[in-house]
Amino acid sequence: MTPKELRNERLAERVIKNLKRRNMEAFYCPTAAEAVKKVSDLIADGSSVTWGGSMTIRDMGIPQALKDRGTLEVLDRDEVTDRDEVVKIYERAFTADVYLSSANAISEDGVIVNIDGNGNRVAAITWGPKKVIFIIGMNKVAQTVEAALQRARSTAAPINSARFEIKTPCQVDGVCHNCNSPESICNYVHFLRNSPRGKHIVILVGDEFGY
Repeated sequence: MTPKELRNERLAERVIKNLKRRNMEAFYCPTAAEAVKKVSDLIADGSSVTWGGSMTIRDMGIPQALKDRGTLEVLDRDEVTDRDEVVKIYERAFTADVYLSSANAISEDGVIVNIDGNGNRVAAITWGPKKVIFIIGMNKVAQTVEAALQRARSTAAPINSARFEIKTPCQVDGVCHNCNSPESICNYVHFLRNSPRGKHIVILVGDEFGY
């Protein structure tokens, strides 16, 4: 085990302990392959499942793995080009059995932080789906809630603005300006402190994924 792998394992133990204190089930998977299997194992046959705009989920190959099972109703907005159809999938997320998401950051004491432009992702995380599964790379662990918010705004938001080619100040120079730009993707700031009814599950991944 490399020093980095050892550090990730030890840090994950600490984060998982704090997530359980917040009524969330949590797991650590050293590799992406193990994480994909864990996600699949947590979803029962016959379930409906969808996800937000997560690069972590896409880069890990989770959508295809779930489709390959052939026993799930997979709602994939990437398969439709019509905006109205995309919105319908957004709306179906609220009645899905399982909603998948990553996070912009997570604090060591287990608070999950997300920033959203349209609000569909943080809305689904908060209400609707029977189960929410987070897949979070260890590169997104921050020491405190304040540091997690800073990471979301200063690292994730500028990168995502560039990814979507959105005209915001942070797209120009990579720095958060706390802007009120019409195209801002920082319209909704979400903190998940505790999981009501234990509906949230977190999978921490040793590999680095997402922004």
